[in-house]
Amino acid sequence: MQGVLFDLDGVITDTAKFHFKAWSRLAKEKLGVVLPASFESDLKGISRIDSMNRILKFAKMADKYSAAEVDTMAQYKNDLYLKEIGKLTQADILPGIENLLDELAANKVKLSVASASKNAPFILEKLGLRQQFDAIADPAKVAHGKPAPDIFLEAAAKINADPTQCVGIEDAKAGVQAIKAAGAIAVGVGNPSDLAEADTVVSSTEELTYSVLALAFQK
Repeated sequence: MQGVLFDLDGVITDTAKFHFKAWSRLAKEKLGVVLPASFESDLKGISRIDSMNRILKFAKMADKYSAAEVDTMAQYKNDLYLKEIGKLTQADILPGIENLLDELAANKVKLSVASASKNAPFILEKLGLRQQFDAIADPAKVAHGKPAPDIFLEAAAKINADPTQCVGIEDAKAGVQAIKAAGAIAVGVGNPSDLAEADTVVSSTEELTYSVLALAFQK
């Protein structure tokens, strides 16, 4: 196991509530629509522009705005989101993650972040974890978002690792599919029925240990 490729939201910390709060405000202010709570899952694990396009489709306004206008609205959402995540502290790290990072470092496993979020460096700084990771893949440099493998391939490349010699950790179906498409071993966090394509599934981050990842890799 040369490296471990981490998703961010739902694996290292949980910012989904901040994302949806910002998306909901944007939808109401700019489009005049109210997003149902169930729509939050439709935006999980995908890029900002893909999320914006899904919201426009939901609002039946998919063809109403230019690419530049869509980008402006997505940036407005990000400004709202940044105000929220600016409140993050070390207390917002999900259970078990700090111990896992220490165990992986002790075993000389390289660590890379493979998140669709362009805010990953900022979030890791707020959590006090930036120095724990060897690399952060830049989603702006990949052609396709999850479930395409691009971000995981980039994350592996940034630590000079063969993707087939890496384990990826995800909490979303699209993310698990992206890991598998990259040729890496997929460890899912959450409901097994939602993450059926993963090689191993744990119910919470607290169950993530070096031994669990190593066993998944060996299998």
